[in-house]
Amino acid sequence: MQQLVECVPNFSDGRNPEVYNGIANVIRSVSGVNVLDVSADPDHNRTVITFVGSPTAAEEAAFRAIALAAKRINLDEHEGEHPRIGATDVCPFIPIKNITSQECVALAQRLGRRVGEELGIAVYLYGDAATRPNRKKLSAIRKGQYELWKEEVATNPERQPDYGPAEAKPWGATVIGVRPFLIAYNLYLNSNNTAVANRIARAVRFSSGGLRFVQAKGFLVEGQAQVSMNLTNFEKTPLYRVQEMIKREAAQYGLSVTKAELVGLIPQKALMETAKWYLQLDEMQDEQVLEYRLADNESEAGPSLADFVTSVADDTPTPGGGSVAALAGSLGAALAQMVAGLTLGRQKYANVQTAAEGIKTQAEALRQQLMAAITEDAAAFEALMAAFRNKELDKEAKTAAIEAATVGAGEVPRHVARLSRDVAQLAQDIAAIGNVNAATDAAVAALMANAAVQAAALNVRVNAVGLNDQDLAAQWRSEVEALQVETAALTEQTLVTAAERGGY
Repeated sequence: MQQLVECVPNFSDGRNPEVYNGIANVIRSVSGVNVLDVSADPDHNRTVITFVGSPTAAEEAAFRAIALAAKRINLDEHEGEHPRIGATDVCPFIPIKNITSQECVALAQRLGRRVGEELGIAVYLYGDAATRPNRKKLSAIRKGQYELWKEEVATNPERQPDYGPAEAKPWGATVIGVRPFLIAYNLYLNSNNTAVANRIARAVRFSSGGLRFVQAKGFLVEGQAQVSMNLTNFEKTPLYRVQEMIKREAAQYGLSVTKAELVGLIPQKALMETAKWYLQLDEMQDEQVLEYRLADNESEAGPSLADFVTSVADDTPTPGGGSVAALAGSLGAALAQMVAGLTLGRQKYANVQTAAEGIKTQAEALRQQLMAAITEDAAAFEALMAAFRNKELDKEAKTAAIEAATVGAGEVPRHVARLSRDVAQLAQDIAAIGNVNAATDAAVAALMANAAVQAAALNVRVNAVGLNDQDLAAQWRSEVEALQVETAALTEQTLVTAAERGGY
């Protein structure tokens, strides 16, 4: 089961592309990490990088980024509108898929310890990872910014870091934590009056009596007053409510909102709820959105190839070799279907149209059955493991359960081997009569079918070893041996035919 975590580190440089792009590239250098966004703001002198990956990959990417930022960013020389305490100012983790907040807390703790011990950077934990109640809020840790921190860190017990030395260094401190998804959202006013922007920010932010899940502050950005916000729970305090409140507060001063700005990423749900509210589509269902409907159809069709390959690579036993064998067979069937399709409707092959149509239909049916076997094989293996782990059955019942599960685990690859032999036969048939421009594709179809049979046969044999029914085990071995020999011969014939017709 693939786990996915998001990390959104903020770096105290938004003016030097060499620095912030270098940090983004070192994050990209970690296998299994996907950088989704790099948002640099020269006025705030700050860059927000958003990336996702497995917990291990995200942890390593964050460590490399923090290490490089410490080398490249000097807080003694840093100026900018945004509050900051370190080169890597804050590094939050957000659970996205198949991972809990507590698992992310453990991740944050591991990273914090490593950053403190290996890099010599003072680390504070915040949010769900906070070790003290007064450190749950980022603003409390960052109070007085870098300048006050470096004065107090060595002498004030309240400034004692969770990890790393209590020493002032030019890279400052790093705050690492865990939080829910946050929307960084800014609104600009038709004024350069920062005082008014701050008054509006006070009216809307929770700490001053405003909306529950809003943090806000006024800034001057490119000569224009800005209300800069973090929306920490868009479902309980929706985007449109924040927008309308700021519009009303601005109107009090004779001002209006001229534009909005998004920093980093935003969940689609936040935009959908905003669109429904402004358009007064109270009864609208998400399924009425074309892209949502298409995504649902794709989801029903099963996981993507990339997801499947990633799942195979995970350190879990399923999906394993049996599922990969079924995939190989399905790919062979797909290629045979493709060659048949490229043969149909072409005058040059008018005399084989009926045969090609039959091959295409059979190949499509085999492809669908083999695709289904991908998940069937994983489910059969998991059922076998469950039988072994079952402690509620007596010895006799458990033996019977294991035998039944072993039969199930062997029957799936046995079925895959039979289907894939049939794919090899179709590959030979279409190689002999099909479009010569796709002769190599027919050959590859046969090779994939042969690989599927050989791999499935291995899985049948290993399950036969565990059977108490030795007659059935012998039957399995005999059948898959015959399938292997037959498929290998079909593949060899197909390669020869394809080479002769394709001229290679």
